[in-house]
Amino acid sequence: MPESTDRFPKITEEGLDTLRRRIGRKIVDSVEPWCYEATRDNIRHYAHGIGDDNPLWCDPDYAATSRYGGIVALPSFLFACDRIVSGYVGGLSGIHAMWAGADWTWYAPVLRNDEIQTEAYLKDLVEHRTHFAGRAFQQIYHVDFYKQDGTKVAEADSWCFRTDRDEARERGTKYDAVKAREIEPYTDEQLKDFYQLYATEPVRGPEPRYWEDVQEGEALPPMAKGPMTVTGFIAFAQGWGGLYIRANKIAWKQIHAHRGLGIKNKFGIPDCPERVHWEDDFAQVVGTPAAYDYGPERCSWLIHHMTNWMGDDGFLRLASCKIRRHNPVGDLLVISGNVKRKWIEDGRHFVEIEQAAHNQHDELSVIGGGVVELPTRTGN
Repeated sequence: MPESTDRFPKITEEGLDTLRRRIGRKIVDSVEPWCYEATRDNIRHYAHGIGDDNPLWCDPDYAATSRYGGIVALPSFLFACDRIVSGYVGGLSGIHAMWAGADWTWYAPVLRNDEIQTEAYLKDLVEHRTHFAGRAFQQIYHVDFYKQDGTKVAEADSWCFRTDRDEARERGTKYDAVKAREIEPYTDEQLKDFYQLYATEPVRGPEPRYWEDVQEGEALPPMAKGPMTVTGFIAFAQGWGGLYIRANKIAWKQIHAHRGLGIKNKFGIPDCPERVHWEDDFAQVVGTPAAYDYGPERCSWLIHHMTNWMGDDGFLRLASCKIRRHNPVGDLLVISGNVKRKWIEDGRHFVEIEQAAHNQHDELSVIGGGVVELPTRTGN
């Protein structure tokens, strides 16, 4: 990280103008994805990285009895198939990027061994005033996902906020109260109560959830995520791939090609900005209280909440996620949800879900929701 007298690069009007000229232009030199194919292992690694033990994603014998006839990828697996949807942003060299949300639409399932190809473009650049870093820019990308036969399986808009690191650290006010808190270790009893949510987490699985049985206003079972640890963040990165995690010569090639990417650590070694997720000191340099979770990870947790509820015979059509604050190490998260409405359209039966997640201090971490297509008792 920079010495105390050093400063990070600033957002400039020239850089913004250059970035705006990219809007609407297809990206032709995108970085390669973590996963080109939905193999059994790739799907399992992603599922385990978000703590999802639904056997539909991971157990071939179980999945063979499902309507898919074999393993199917969990919807959020597509984060591993494109780094742009996951937050790999171009332009504004040396300016911090924080993944902050996505709107997803799925059209068809991704089955075991499907190959995934993507097309992407910069959709918009929107200025905001924030408590975190003052002036910030929401950089929105659109990504389309296709499998090997040309079938479009999904599309997504995702966005990062570009912020001045020095502004966030020195004048940002969003995390003042969090930074002032003393760390109080959890008692065994507190953790026991939280872990009870894991012990009783319902996975609907092969039991169909019929549209007729769903009531508007009914609550989804709460879902636990955490306690946040660097180990957990690394587990997600193992399945998702990260944005800039590279080693040795390949790390050097990346930093050599993108000079604004390498930020010196305490040994004077240029290292990737992604280490905000495992180095408290560097996370604090960019204005956050401590190392924190990944944005796509949290979006995947909301999706996990809905797929647990809908069962193997449901299909997730839409999902949205808007990040409201970081989850630093030590945080506990509980996701809640309810059925907002249900309707029939073109003979298909839909349910809309709204979600929110709060930490142990009842601070709002993320809001989201989605639309699930469910089977009917009549089969019509």
